[in-house]
Amino acid sequence: MRRRVLAARRELDEGARDAAGSAVRDALLGVPRLIMGGTVAVYYSVGAEPNTRKLVAGLHRHGVYVLLPVLLDSGELDWASYEGPDSLAPAGRGLLEPTGPRHGVDAVRGAAGVVCPALAVDAAGRRLGRGAGCYDRVLGRVGPQALTLAVVYDSELVESVPVEAHDRPVRGVVTPGGGVRLF
Repeated sequence: MRRRVLAARRELDEGARDAAGSAVRDALLGVPRLIMGGTVAVYYSVGAEPNTRKLVAGLHRHGVYVLLPVLLDSGELDWASYEGPDSLAPAGRGLLEPTGPRHGVDAVRGAAGVVCPALAVDAAGRRLGRGAGCYDRVLGRVGPQALTLAVVYDSELVESVPVEAHDRPVRGVVTPGGGVRLF
């Protein structure tokens, strides 16, 4: 399933990815819990992932305290504040990461929302990631009231995804064509 999704994503042109990013941004900026909740942790998209860069900029413009991930050698995600595009620097694996002070792996505990990547999501909130478990560990740390959302393209909201014991579900999904859907 991972190979199929990644191959389909590679076929998307930049215009389609850009339009998807705008739709995702617009849908999520319409969620009051995210724009008025204080802190939101968001992945900063790379490659053919659904674009979240516009979302990050939009949240920041609304005065939301945005945390972006910093990938540690251990595979854990640390978090640092987004302070505008100049606060980012290239990191391994094509990532852009914030250069400011790091807040620790538990910084997401107090977040009102966590927007995470996925390759596919099903109607039970089970997400298929890339297999490293980074976001499963993040989802295990969030508070009970946090709105956890995965971002996927429309065709990646599927009937079911394979699940392992360590996998953590999300509470909703956002797709470019369908907007926000809570489970």
